[in-house]
Amino acid sequence: MTATQPTSSTQPTTRTQPMGRTCPFSPPEGYRTLREEDPVTQVTFPNGTKGWLVSRYAEARAVLADPRFGAAPQQTPLPGMFLTMDPPEHTRFRRLLTGQFTVRRMQKLAPAIEQIVAERLEAMAAAGGPVDLVQAFALPVPSLVICELLGVPYADREEFQGNSTRMLRLDASREEVEQAQMAMYQHIQQLVLAKRARPTDDILSGLVQSGQLTDEEVAGVGVLLLIAGHETTANMIALGTLSLLANPGQPAALRSDPAFMDGAVEELLRYLTIVQYGLRRVAREDVELGGQRIEAGSTVTVSLSSGNRDATQFSGDPDTLDVRRPYSPHLAFGHGVHQCIGQQLARVEMKIALSALFERFPTLRPTVPVDQVPMREDMFVYGVHELPVTW
Repeated sequence: MTATQPTSSTQPTTRTQPMGRTCPFSPPEGYRTLREEDPVTQVTFPNGTKGWLVSRYAEARAVLADPRFGAAPQQTPLPGMFLTMDPPEHTRFRRLLTGQFTVRRMQKLAPAIEQIVAERLEAMAAAGGPVDLVQAFALPVPSLVICELLGVPYADREEFQGNSTRMLRLDASREEVEQAQMAMYQHIQQLVLAKRARPTDDILSGLVQSGQLTDEEVAGVGVLLLIAGHETTANMIALGTLSLLANPGQPAALRSDPAFMDGAVEELLRYLTIVQYGLRRVAREDVELGGQRIEAGSTVTVSLSSGNRDATQFSGDPDTLDVRRPYSPHLAFGHGVHQCIGQQLARVEMKIALSALFERFPTLRPTVPVDQVPMREDMFVYGVHELPVTW
């Protein structure tokens, strides 16, 4: 890996990881200084541990693509949780799923997603405003879609949504996370056993019938896909809606020319970057990065949100939401072998949901000021806990 500056001969200063937002749509302000002055820096994390923080786009992308940085393992990993695995074991799972989430297959899903979106919007209209957009629209849409894809009954939503929320709370104890994870795993495991007896046309049945995974591994994959498939997209739809409403010229631009929507989705993904505290990696060997020597075994956190505000990568003012911004590859879905496998599904869902929402309710507006909307700063996946709107 090529260093971006001469290797320092002095002990680097240990900083604290920037915390606390001054704008609900932007990462903590301290990242701006780090990007410009110290993009690879030693930090003390909120839990008191020490490691490295990468805040600039080029170095962030480099770490995520470099096999010398491995995935950080969980304390008690479930079978099949390939997100915390490295090749070749990671490759074994990823290869089985790649065909399930291709661009072509996700585009074929569009009519079904459109139907789900239309039904939720009609229910909103019938109920009348104000409503909580999270519960009425942003959460049900991706939950229904991922349940249909995996073969999980939507009637189980309260159980899996509750457990996934407990798993993603930043203040949750290890015991609480493990209990919620195990409850979800055992539930999916029962579904896997049922699908082995009576397979249907869904991803879990397909994985069972492939004969390449144990039932325990299929259940672990199911937990991972179920959490990622509804939590991330739900929060992007809700937070994306709020950020558009907070910038009045942006929804108007989308209504004037629907062709902007593809670019708008990419811009919202870049601008909001809801994996708010970054991705953890572990150095498998000594690595030089950004002029610093990172020793084997060191924890490295890559700030996706900071990298996506790097002015050297994104034209214009990257701290401004601009649905007309020319596309440049962003890090919202990560990068490298662990890049989000469901990114094409998320794009299709966001495009359909946001287009239909603003078309159905052109006068959509929040019922409270932006600074009174409860934000998910207490969660690994950022967003809003609720978003009261009317029209």
